[in-house]
Amino acid sequence: MKRRVYSWQWIGFVFTVIAGVLLHFLFDWTGKSVFVAPFSAVNESIWEHLKLLFFPMIIFAWVESRTIVQDYADFWCIKLCGIIAGLVLIPVLYYTINGALGVMPDWVNITIFVIAAAVIFYIETKLFLANRSVCRSFLPARAILLLLAATFVVLTFVSPQLPIFKDPQSGTYGYFETT
Repeated sequence: MKRRVYSWQWIGFVFTVIAGVLLHFLFDWTGKSVFVAPFSAVNESIWEHLKLLFFPMIIFAWVESRTIVQDYADFWCIKLCGIIAGLVLIPVLYYTINGALGVMPDWVNITIFVIAAAVIFYIETKLFLANRSVCRSFLPARAILLLLAATFVVLTFVSPQLPIFKDPQSGTYGYFETT
């Protein structure tokens, strides 16, 4: 069982990194399609980069749940813990490094994304292998993940005028200012 968890988590890490990188470019590749906007980056804001982590993680979690969920009653709770850690880590690292350097080269942004994905899968693996109860029911975890997904979709189109939503290159916010 331990080897199975390691295998799935390694596959998930690779999938998340590759899918996240592809989603970074998908919006432009599709001619700024309104249909891919909710799931891909519509600009270079931190918020849009969080989507690049979240949606591949959710897709992979759904696939992974088809194979190992029966071994872990806390599967969705563990996934929620990992995803929340990644969604917190990306802005923390970005704003810390940006504050220290004053500039964010592209390679640093990519490194932050890969580090966040690695931390997520490390946390999840530790929680799976500990096999202790993280929560009492998977329903709240799944509801929170669905709420997060809906929030990402809505705020792609209705972006608040807050720094986390602002494209540092163009100064725009969300889908309607980008297209």
